[in-house]
Amino acid sequence: MLEKTKGVVINYIRYRDTSIITKIFTEELGLQTYIVNGIRSSGKRKSKIALFQPLTLLDLVVYYEKDKDKIFRISEVKCHQPFVSIPFHYQKSAVAMFLSEILSKTLRDESENKALFHFLYESFSHLDQEDCQVNAFPIHFLLKLTRFLGFEPQNAQEIFRQLEEFHPLDFSQEELPQVEKSLNDLLQNYYSITHSSLLLPHSSLLLDSILNFYRLHIDSLKELKSLTVLRAMRD
Repeated sequence: MLEKTKGVVINYIRYRDTSIITKIFTEELGLQTYIVNGIRSSGKRKSKIALFQPLTLLDLVVYYEKDKDKIFRISEVKCHQPFVSIPFHYQKSAVAMFLSEILSKTLRDESENKALFHFLYESFSHLDQEDCQVNAFPIHFLLKLTRFLGFEPQNAQEIFRQLEEFHPLDFSQEELPQVEKSLNDLLQNYYSITHSSLLLPHSSLLLDSILNFYRLHIDSLKELKSLTVLRAMRD
């Protein structure tokens, strides 16, 4: 049967000579896997592969059978909201690559979860805005995503309390109050980041700490290939 839904592209891999297999988090069906044939062939179809770049927001008509665990096909696809800055801003492109890898390793066979879909949709729409503070965005996103993954911290102190059991903290006792304040500000606000976020203190160490916090809960995050690129773009 055919289903109409919006979707957020998580990633895609090449399949055979001209096809791809893509994972898309949909509004109505949760995380789904689709095969798209002939999209890498020459001619007009070639340009359509841009629709499946990570984080792209799509309108879809897809084939779906309930209680069937398999790869489905897409009947119709178009871009729901074209990005105006992410593909052309090198730092935002690095963030998109990083978040795509994070989501591919943390989302597992999700059923319908409209709250998570709208969080992803609003997050990536915000990243595309000109006034988005790119330096703080990955940290802010990871903190908010914990709510949907089942290990949301109540405050920064909880993060560091859990980390101390397994990892030595990278912050001195003098730095810790300022770092905790920054994290608590991000936890309490929904992307209402002020201009001061451009100067987020110890942002690289903060990101490492939050990733270590994730690794306490998700084994698959031990290696992140995109992290090297993200760090290079942030320097």
